Amino acid sequence: MQELFKVMGKFLQSKRLEKNLSQGEVATRLGYSSPQFISNIERGLCAPPLKKLKQLIQLYDLNGEEVVGMILGEHERHLRRTLGLRRVGIRAPKRRRLDS
Repeated sequence: MQELFKVMGKFLQSKRLEKNLSQGEVATRLGYSSPQFISNIERGLCAPPLKKLKQLIQLYDLNGEEVVGMILGEHERHLRRTLGLRRVGIRAPKRRRLDS
């Protein structure tokens, strides 16, 4: 999970910088009194609560589907790595041939 936080943090930091916003400005717009929480998110120490993530998507003019895809992709990588699974195409099970 920590890897997801780091990936998300770097992603959100890059989007904040593209908008030329300081951590303090973002914190204020999200209703925080200190930029420390934004710093913690960007350093991968925690993830933003979903309500705040929604606000960040709006503030940074992000595509919500892209953000969801990034999060799900990172979850999948983590699960596969943890379970020792490789990424392969999904195949339907082979059907048995019935002799008539």
